[in-house]
Amino acid sequence: MPATGYANVEDTVHVPLFPRRWVNAVCVEAIRGEVVIEDTVHWRGVRGAVAVRGDALITGEAIRDVMMHQLLETGQFPEIRFALDSLVGLTKRADTVLGKAVGSLTLRGTPMPITAAVTLFPDAGGMRVLAKWRAPAWILADLTPKIHFYGLGVDAMLWRDLFMGADLVFRLEATPAQ
Repeated sequence: MPATGYANVEDTVHVPLFPRRWVNAVCVEAIRGEVVIEDTVHWRGVRGAVAVRGDALITGEAIRDVMMHQLLETGQFPEIRFALDSLVGLTKRADTVLGKAVGSLTLRGTPMPITAAVTLFPDAGGMRVLAKWRAPAWILADLTPKIHFYGLGVDAMLWRDLFMGADLVFRLEATPAQ
């Protein structure tokens, strides 16, 4: 059997990717945010916030989407927020910066500390930020109490980890011409 992938061995490094056969343009405007960088040479003084409309999250399967929106209670808690406190452990390779984003993720009005691995590089006239993090699956029971009514393998501890991520492009704010 292989050492990772479908082997019964925990992979603590790689976030699994689930390929899609087809990609459809189903996205709506759902995200807003702002990041302020005091020192762009040494990446010090980085602060920011990103907010996502919870009802705009889709998996591509309607029944899963309805259940997800019920669990997240997007009617009562319309936004999922990430507040960036700092970037730490930064290294630079050519035009790419690698490090960790430290902050808090607020889901259903409950903030929790998050440290995400980030990769930053210039792209599409802005700065592309790829972030990924993992959390123990039991955290779903704390963050979404309704999950006990659905089961979904959380109570049976079928899941061990949740893998989450973000792919963002930040653009410089347009300044008025003088």
